[in-house]
Amino acid sequence: MKADMGSGVRSGITPAGLLLRARLALGRVNPLLAATFALLLAGLGAQLALLPAREQLERDYEQARRLARAPLPLAAPTAAAPPSSDQNLQHFYATLGDARGVERQLRDVFALAARHGLTLSQGEYRSAQDRNARLTTYQVNLPVKGSYGAVWGFALDVLRAMPHASLDDVAFRRDAIGDAGVEARLRLTFYLASTPGVAR
Repeated sequence: MKADMGSGVRSGITPAGLLLRARLALGRVNPLLAATFALLLAGLGAQLALLPAREQLERDYEQARRLARAPLPLAAPTAAAPPSSDQNLQHFYATLGDARGVERQLRDVFALAARHGLTLSQGEYRSAQDRNARLTTYQVNLPVKGSYGAVWGFALDVLRAMPHASLDDVAFRRDAIGDAGVEARLRLTFYLASTPGVAR
């Protein structure tokens, strides 16, 4: 009967009983020893967690060593040398307009003004020759009327159509704040080759 009682007691261990036994066992353990053991377990866990990162770092180092041993790539092609002063001068003369076609160029200017809906009054024209530079300048003062945007559109279109022209001055005037249109005065200069024999 004693044997039955002992086996009944052993088989009757409950979760609460196990918890009580664990508390009693922990109470008997030295706290300093428990903290040391916990730190050891944490260090071991950290080492295990860092193992894949170490392996990746070693692979990266090996790849860097391989790249360092590899020959350098071919140098990138160098930029073209800047043009010489003779080439710049040739380009300058090639950009000049034709002095013999100045009337056609003025017709083109008037056509661009009409395309932008501007009213073009009689302009002032003045020609000058620079013998040293072998070019002729043709200055045109144009009074125009229209919208602000149309005046700027006209000026930009003239510069696009005639790369040998420069816009030297623009002045706007509006009679009243409510007026939709403006009066503007544009000063353009055409740079023209003065002699047909100039290298162009």
